[in-house]
Amino acid sequence: MSVDIQRIHHVAYRCRDAKETADFYQRVLGMDLTVAISENRVPSTKEPDPYMHIFLDAGMGNVLAFFELPNSPDMGADPNTPRWVQHIAFEVGSLDALMDARRHIEAEGLDVLGPVNHGVFKSIYFFDPNGHRIELAANTGTPEQMADLRRVAREMVEEWAVTRQAPQHAAWLHAED
Repeated sequence: MSVDIQRIHHVAYRCRDAKETADFYQRVLGMDLTVAISENRVPSTKEPDPYMHIFLDAGMGNVLAFFELPNSPDMGADPNTPRWVQHIAFEVGSLDALMDARRHIEAEGLDVLGPVNHGVFKSIYFFDPNGHRIELAANTGTPEQMADLRRVAREMVEEWAVTRQAPQHAAWLHAED
């Protein structure tokens, strides 16, 4: 038997301020606040820990959620993980849409990195008010390139597991850098 996953229901992160977060994602990325759930105790553990849980429409049935936890210590990042590793990536429809997004986000006063060429997509990066890194990506890869990446994926992971060195099966992705 296997699990029959339909899609990701939601992805949840922590935020410092639920209202500020909802306003930011609405203003900067056009995500509507769709649900807010607030409790004084955690339903799963029954711990007394008030929270606000907000859900944002990320398009096409995708939901991004946040928890504000006022009685918990301040948020922090994993000190052993570089800031570029943990991020939320959203797809835009084209390179033109990516560049339009960049101009809009910069007009909001945010620093934007990129576009960065990843071979089969280009991305820009910025941070939300909670310190979460956000990526906007526009696909540029051909069906043949995507099929080639899929074909070598398992082999690359197996090689990495043994050597912990970057396999070169898809080195063409960053050949232009």
